[in-house]
Amino acid sequence: MSNAGTLHRIPGRPWRWLPWLVASQLAVILVWALAGWAWGVMLMVASHALFMVPVFLPNSRFYAPVLSRVPDPGKSVWLTIDDGPSAETPAVLDLLDRHQARATFFLVGERALAQPELVAEILRRGHDLGNHSLSHPQARFWRLGPAAMRAEIEGCQHALQALSGHPVRWYRSVVGMTNPFVAPVLKALGLVRVGWSARGYDGVGCTPEGVLARLLPDLRPGAIVLLHEGAAHGHNLVIIARVLQALDERGLKAQPPVP
Repeated sequence: MSNAGTLHRIPGRPWRWLPWLVASQLAVILVWALAGWAWGVMLMVASHALFMVPVFLPNSRFYAPVLSRVPDPGKSVWLTIDDGPSAETPAVLDLLDRHQARATFFLVGERALAQPELVAEILRRGHDLGNHSLSHPQARFWRLGPAAMRAEIEGCQHALQALSGHPVRWYRSVVGMTNPFVAPVLKALGLVRVGWSARGYDGVGCTPEGVLARLLPDLRPGAIVLLHEGAAHGHNLVIIARVLQALDERGLKAQPPVP
């Protein structure tokens, strides 16, 4: 896959959104004063939406650069597996071995620290690690402040470095949400934010058929494929097996980019 130069999208100006915020609120004040409160309120709501909506868009670049596809991929795709390690990790690794596939496991720091033998096995089998927060606070990640956001990302980074012996380069936000306080931490730690281009919603209640119907049309060269392990619905292994089978049928190779 592509070399590091095309992949390293570490935030260069993590506060670049701030002047736009100031300008938008000055515009609200001006409109309020000149056109009255009704127009002022409408503009205020619109301006707040402008800064809130990108938080919930996984591939939005508003607050931080994001890698959503791999440039110059050849016949490769990037398999990414979130939320581990879990009791399913050994079976996932066996599936990947069976298809000679390599993946990046975006691990939750606390889960990794609790199961260091699984992290060691992921690495031993030739796979890559990514930062997926320390505790995976799914319901509140979008509203974490600067200190809490740093603790989540930096805490996971320290955990994975302690277990692997080297810093990881990739980061994925919880549920893909990225608020204004993510980019400064990524810049400080030298992390690249990774999104996705192929997703089947296999982390929530689902059927394998429904997941594959959503995911397979986007399974093409350069795709970043979002998969999960250990979900409560119990279908992740079947889904991963079917995705690997589809890759073989399409002549595609699962291989992480070189950091």
